[in-house]
Amino acid sequence: MSEIITIDSGQLALSLRLPELGMPEILSFGAEPVSADPLFEIERSSRVNGMDIAVPSAVLLPTGGMGFFGWPAISGHRGGRDFVAQFGGWTVRRNSNRTVLTGVDAVACLSLAITLTAHASGLISMATTLTNTGHEDYQLDRCMSGTFLAPAGDVQVMSFTGIWGREFQTRRELLGNGTWIQENRRGRTSHDRFPMLFIESETQIFGVTLGFSGNHQIVIDRTDDGRRLVHLGELFEPGEIILGPGESYQSPIAYAGADTEDFHAFVREELTTWPSGTMSPRPVTLNTWEGNYFDHQMDSLKAQATAAAELGIERFVLDDGWFGKRDNDTTSLGDWDIDPRKYPSGLKPLVDHVTGLGMQFGIWFEPEMVNPVSELYKEHPDWALTIEGRPILESRTQLVLDVSRPDVSDYLFGKIDAVLSNHAVSYIKWDMNRDLTHAAGRDGKPKIAAQTRAVYALMDRVRAAHPDVEIESCASGGGRIDYGALARTHRVWTSDCTDALERLEIQRGASVFVPPEILGSHISASPNHQTGRRHSLSFRAIIALAYHLGVELNPLELTDEERSELKVYIETYKRLRDLFHAPGASFRIEPLDGRYVWGASSDERIVVIVAQGPQMVGEQPVPLRLPDSVTQIGGQWTIAKILPVEPSFIRISEGQKRLLSGNVSFDLNNAGLSGLPLPMLQPESALLLELIPSKGDKTHG
Repeated sequence: MSEIITIDSGQLALSLRLPELGMPEILSFGAEPVSADPLFEIERSSRVNGMDIAVPSAVLLPTGGMGFFGWPAISGHRGGRDFVAQFGGWTVRRNSNRTVLTGVDAVACLSLAITLTAHASGLISMATTLTNTGHEDYQLDRCMSGTFLAPAGDVQVMSFTGIWGREFQTRRELLGNGTWIQENRRGRTSHDRFPMLFIESETQIFGVTLGFSGNHQIVIDRTDDGRRLVHLGELFEPGEIILGPGESYQSPIAYAGADTEDFHAFVREELTTWPSGTMSPRPVTLNTWEGNYFDHQMDSLKAQATAAAELGIERFVLDDGWFGKRDNDTTSLGDWDIDPRKYPSGLKPLVDHVTGLGMQFGIWFEPEMVNPVSELYKEHPDWALTIEGRPILESRTQLVLDVSRPDVSDYLFGKIDAVLSNHAVSYIKWDMNRDLTHAAGRDGKPKIAAQTRAVYALMDRVRAAHPDVEIESCASGGGRIDYGALARTHRVWTSDCTDALERLEIQRGASVFVPPEILGSHISASPNHQTGRRHSLSFRAIIALAYHLGVELNPLELTDEERSELKVYIETYKRLRDLFHAPGASFRIEPLDGRYVWGASSDERIVVIVAQGPQMVGEQPVPLRLPDSVTQIGGQWTIAKILPVEPSFIRISEGQKRLLSGNVSFDLNNAGLSGLPLPMLQPESALLLELIPSKGDKTHG
């Protein structure tokens, strides 16, 4: 009998049969593993007018060419030969929760190792290493990280698309009979093709994501019997991966999980490594960009820091404009020396002022880019990724530095290290503001794969030298949000759009795979700098409260009334952030008639945020039904607090007034069955409800 192995995370189980020749056959992928059922040993009949012996189609990383006619997950050649790969002789090596399957192809002179890991969070991950064991170069055209199996029948894909300022827009589509393909060639995670999907059928729901920030490929291929193979991996430019004798290609890691909470748990428990070993409460952050842009004046910045501290802000981040001769976005990227015109005594007086107020100090870098108008480019034009004879394509007046060159990487590390070593900096906002186009080295060969790994190495080097410094991943907002970036950073800038109405959908989509405490969400000025919309301070604040709260404005421009109101929301965030960011506490409800609902719950407190985007269509809002994860707490509850104090209701009954004032106690189970009869909110307004157990309820005492 063929060997059957199972990778079981507790939430998902992947059972495989290892054949003598061919790729591991997927026997099952779902909640339960399969046993060594002898029925699996019965060979299937081949297709009509097909091969004499049926070739399994539901396999890990199918190679094609030997009776498999679907989409090959691995392909390459050796000067036009060895274009067929057929691995066999599988060996199994287990170490705790990790299993490594190794197969060889003696004809094509290749070795393949598939690493499968069952994570405590419930995720299963997969990665591949392909080695050229021959004596000549091997061109690798494709090597997916992993393959997961979706059932036959109607299957829906939930994916995420968008543009700058409108990331993580959720899209759903029903799979047809053909092959579904998503390819990203932007050289960063992108705003429009995030490597994250949820697969939904009548019998199973699971999500997949690729931990990689460069070009990627996700393919869903239909097998002969109607099931689907979901492949995830890196996308290569032609001739990008040439393996010399003895050289190996190491893929990114592909992940699969049963639900959102499993992905959140993985990020919290395994992926993100914090300076002190555990995450500290996420500090309220003031980012100076929208409040100042390139206009850096020492006295004003110090005054803003003082005002921020008085508001209860805990981290002050100096954004773009502090270096070179950076008066606008056309110059000085690459010249990472402090601008003596704006800072004649250097940054230290500002840093000392900020830290003297009890706040952390953070600073902005965009290490991977260079402006043609810069001292660096003037001295080293050959450091930019370009192709000889092709036009030099600028984007945002920027070119991309070839970070894979040791001299470039050393230069960038030296500049970053000098700032961090000489100042009390505890935070970097690491930005990347353009896609990669015709990215090649001096030899004219593509460099996106090498560039991505070189950026990772530079981040790792900075973190090793400055282990107490946290890093935020920003790429024109949400352009580099993936598990490869999150393995090296502690926060992501969810979107450059700070408009609270737009953030409803952006944050809802992003939070499917990323925990709320990792997603930066800032209270910005009104009118909004991106859309021109005017929103109340309460709407702007409440939309941001459940995530990693920040402020994106000049606090000196606030009125006394606004300053007092903002302090209330900052105090509320500090009081509730341990709940908002607690493992397993967060919940969200699918939007209904423009109403968005999310929050967090524990045995002692439930916080529900309700936001109305557009005007409702219905005459009355449907009663709010809380999810099972909340109602299973049980007991009698009352509404203890509501923000804002005077919500923007269209109409409210006397009974609803009693409910919101805390004078009505209700059974939490009924909140999941009949629902809470909340009033209709005005468009573009929100409220926060704090629920606590009713006095005398022994189930909580």
